[in-house]
Amino acid sequence: MKAEILCIGTELLHGDIVNTNAKYISVKLAELGIDVYYHSVVGDNPERIKNAFELALDRVDIVITTGGLGPTQDDITKEIAAQYFKLNMSYDEESFLHVKNIYKRLNKDMSENNLRQVYFPEGSIILENTCGTANGCIIEKKEKISVLMPGPPIEMKTMMEKKVMPYLKEKSDGVVVGEKIIVTGLGESTAETMIMDLIKSQKNPTIAPFAGRGRVVFRITAKAQNKEKAGELIKPVREELLKRFGKNAYPVDETSIEKYVCQKLLEKNLTIATAESCTGGLIASKLVNYPGISKVFKEGFVTYSNEAKIKRLNVKEETLEKYGAVSSQTAEEMAKGAALAAETDIGLAVTGIAGPEGGTHEKPVGLVYIAIYHKGKTHVRESNYPGGRNIIRERSANYSFDFLKREILS
Repeated sequence: MKAEILCIGTELLHGDIVNTNAKYISVKLAELGIDVYYHSVVGDNPERIKNAFELALDRVDIVITTGGLGPTQDDITKEIAAQYFKLNMSYDEESFLHVKNIYKRLNKDMSENNLRQVYFPEGSIILENTCGTANGCIIEKKEKISVLMPGPPIEMKTMMEKKVMPYLKEKSDGVVVGEKIIVTGLGESTAETMIMDLIKSQKNPTIAPFAGRGRVVFRITAKAQNKEKAGELIKPVREELLKRFGKNAYPVDETSIEKYVCQKLLEKNLTIATAESCTGGLIASKLVNYPGISKVFKEGFVTYSNEAKIKRLNVKEETLEKYGAVSSQTAEEMAKGAALAAETDIGLAVTGIAGPEGGTHEKPVGLVYIAIYHKGKTHVRESNYPGGRNIIRERSANYSFDFLKREILS
């Protein structure tokens, strides 16, 4: 079955809110083996909503909409659906009591325009909204299915889980399961070339690469009757990717490299301290996002100035004078200083030029040194990252975790 997700609301087009609904619904439909072919967004305009609705139902089997079910004059999703299916709007007593009871609990008077929320296309299946006033509905006619849900994410997600998923499960004949392999230290084109033979011969499962935040992600997707059979299809492909990429890759579900590193630090009981300059505490922040990391993460130093590097990390003045704050020598002393000051197994340090100013011909914006002190030895990685200030900081943090992952696994 082919599906389209049509999100309605001018606020989405203006960028006032992020359209998280489409992502969530896509994930849920994939679990049911329903292929999402299109994501669409349209503003609160009757003619454009009508055109978008007609286009969607002309090219897919299922259209799932969010938004436009409220009490105001621009909430017209149900009316547009009724017009398409040539249905009259019908009063629903249970929906009236639903809205009335909510206002009663809030000790407020129900305004007359709320009556818009109690009319639905005739013969539709009413979907109770346990988190708000606007009930949704399902229309099934002419071998087409239209699911209308409210726009607020908490209302939509609850309705999707409790009402829509059970309904659609009866219409589906399989599941779609995906797993991810994250590759670091290689560009997207290089990584893809390494497995191009697999990509060219793929059928089921499929392999799709996408890049971002200094890494390449390969998503392996299989379609089968159930999760177990899909997993059996994915396993040999996953193992082959891990074999080819070696230390550059690790398998994840929806995790991040920092989560993977945190798991390994805890498994091996390796204590760590961080020393950050250009990342300004970003690495420490990512570490403390992981529950239980306090068992191994002892201290985080943000030594932005030279004075702080000298005072907190025992970086030598002559090192800073001779090589500068952004140098492999300074990074080495920062990493060692952090580990010794916090009495940890590992010291991780980052120093660089995030920009937009401060770069020179010899040391351009984006130049970053990452150092790891471990077991009495220090290893340094030099990189030069493109992008703006925050992108450079984010990439520096991600590559720091990649460097740390390699050190732990070695």
